[in-house]
Amino acid sequence: LTVNCLDRHVEKSPNRVALIWERDEPGTAVYVTYRELLDLTCRLANTLKKYGIQKGDKVAIYMSVSPLSVAAMLACARIGAVHTVVFAGFSAESLAGRITDSGCKAVITYNQGVRGGRIVELKTTVDEAVKNCPSIKHVFVAQRTDNKVQMGDRDIPLEEEMAKASSVCAPESMDSEDMLFMLYTSGSTGKPKGIVHTQAGYLLYAAVTHKYVFDYQQGDVFGCVADIGWITGHSYVVYGPLCNGATSVLFESTPVYPDPGRYWEVVQRLKINQFYGAPTAIRLLLNYGEEWVKKYDRSSLKTLGSVGEPINNEAWQWFYHVVGEGRCTLVDTWWQTETGGICIAPRPSEEKAEIVPAMAMRPFFGIVPVLMDENGKVIEGNDVSGALCIAQPWPGMARTIYGDHQRFVDAYFKTYPGYYFTGDGAYRTKKGYYQITGRMDDVINISGHRLGTAEIEDAMADHPEVPETAVIGYPHKIKGEGAFAFIVLKEQTAHIDQVKEELKTIVASKIAKYAVPDHILVVKRLPKTRSGKIMRRLLRKVVTEQSSDMGDVTTLDDPSVVKEILEAYQKYKEKGSS
Repeated sequence: LTVNCLDRHVEKSPNRVALIWERDEPGTAVYVTYRELLDLTCRLANTLKKYGIQKGDKVAIYMSVSPLSVAAMLACARIGAVHTVVFAGFSAESLAGRITDSGCKAVITYNQGVRGGRIVELKTTVDEAVKNCPSIKHVFVAQRTDNKVQMGDRDIPLEEEMAKASSVCAPESMDSEDMLFMLYTSGSTGKPKGIVHTQAGYLLYAAVTHKYVFDYQQGDVFGCVADIGWITGHSYVVYGPLCNGATSVLFESTPVYPDPGRYWEVVQRLKINQFYGAPTAIRLLLNYGEEWVKKYDRSSLKTLGSVGEPINNEAWQWFYHVVGEGRCTLVDTWWQTETGGICIAPRPSEEKAEIVPAMAMRPFFGIVPVLMDENGKVIEGNDVSGALCIAQPWPGMARTIYGDHQRFVDAYFKTYPGYYFTGDGAYRTKKGYYQITGRMDDVINISGHRLGTAEIEDAMADHPEVPETAVIGYPHKIKGEGAFAFIVLKEQTAHIDQVKEELKTIVASKIAKYAVPDHILVVKRLPKTRSGKIMRRLLRKVVTEQSSDMGDVTTLDDPSVVKEILEAYQKYKEKGSS
């Protein structure tokens, strides 16, 4: 696999730029050629081998986006180790959970990260995480800043070791179905699941989708601003572009640092040809006005892409007309961690074929979407809605959930036997195009981050004063969705505001800051069926103010609870607006 991503390009054109690292500090881009990236990768691979990492071992990577973090992924692949990248914004507890579930032998991290002008304590977080992880033998620590951090017995200074290592490392020979990496993603229940991707099918699918969806041409500068902690970073920052011998941008900063013109300043300076980002960032920037965009020359742009959640019409129009000046193809891409790469997007298609705003539209080669009704029957014809399934396997599909194949079968193949169930609902237009309408389960999408509401509930349930919680998603202008928590307190609880603050801290430390609910409403009790299941559908109706249409409430244990919650919500809203 790394031969496809590195060696073959080094043979033909060693000085072609593989990575442009757009560091957090504006205007300090670092260019890395294919030869340099192969050198970095081999030295890192030899260092891992020296410390006992072998084929099949698991390695956690807890790093910000950089050439070294990409080399860490490739180094694992080169020696046949399995990487699991953990987004560097996750808490120590989230990191420890992933390390434990996957049985990692080592962690690769930085002393600190830098993002939006702020220092992020990475090594400290790793130290806290590995206290409870007996499987970890070594922590490799690279330097992103000049600040000293505590180094203990199992800590190894990465760059020092790499300097001593050989720059030649023969690639391990791998079977097409050997594991390449695991990536944890949220489900509607319980703990995150380790999605497993393998060698050949994954790489092929990432490379082919990268080439055809974005119309990538040799010599283009491909700018995907996703973090490597997400599947988008794996497929369209690292594996897809490198397999295609592309020049890929690594974006370490945020869209608003040092100001809301950052993306477009980078486009101008690095002459980016394809720009792939998230709707949540576009919605954020749209609020700052057009002058931040128009300040910079965007004439290098040919294709714009959107990923992470369905893009709303307003954001699509702004992205297309303001950023792309109405002359760039805009591809709204639908796919998942589980699919490995883009499955539905407006391109590839016939030349100049129509693109409908805010719609993913066309299935990629080999993807056969179907819509299912409640009874598990395929819905034929157009102008119809249903559960989005895929009818045939494709090379990039996930192979299992690590350590729990039954959960894999249950989650994706049991609901509609013979089909892969995406968890999303979709509408097929009169012309037969696909529009994704959103999740069909208790999973919400906050700023493009997928999160099971059950995870937030489980975190809050740890508070001694909070016997019961229910979390739902509600529409949020910038984040797409926000989390709204309903909580029941113990009778004698006095300091309600204090409890709310404590709950926010718990969620941030157990999951991540982005998971913290925007609203926490105290209610006397939650709406439950006679069998004890919380009816979240009713809570959604309350928050989205559709209470006139509550639907069937006869299955509720006590229907009067609805009025109770509505009154509490009205009070909360009035307090908020005053």
